[in-house]
Amino acid sequence: VQLQASGGGLVQAGGSLRLSCAASGTIFSINRMGWYRQTSGTQRDLVAVITSDGSTTYADSVKSRFTISRDNTRNTVYLQMNSLKPDDTGVYYCQGLIITAQGAALRQSWGQGTQVTVSS
Repeated sequence: VQLQASGGGLVQAGGSLRLSCAASGTIFSINRMGWYRQTSGTQRDLVAVITSDGSTTYADSVKSRFTISRDNTRNTVYLQMNSLKPDDTGVYYCQGLIITAQGAALRQSWGQGTQVTVSS
């Protein structure tokens, strides 16, 4: 299973970006997909996640500014980021909790990361 992330870049404060992450390979089902942010070598912190039934969880710092969504037919998760702030800067990683075959264990997969830089 591979996760391919895209959509990062450089934007001024107040601007918007949309991240995408597509899962490919042998996939039976995807339990949860989400985005995590890493800055300066620190641990990856949860930004937003969405379950297979559409339930969402957001970090307090991004609530009302970011929206996570998914297209189950395309095994793709999106993160719409509005009103960006310099504190949003970091490498964004997508994560998927994936089952590769019926009865198989849940498997955690990570994308390669995409850089988001917000200038003041």
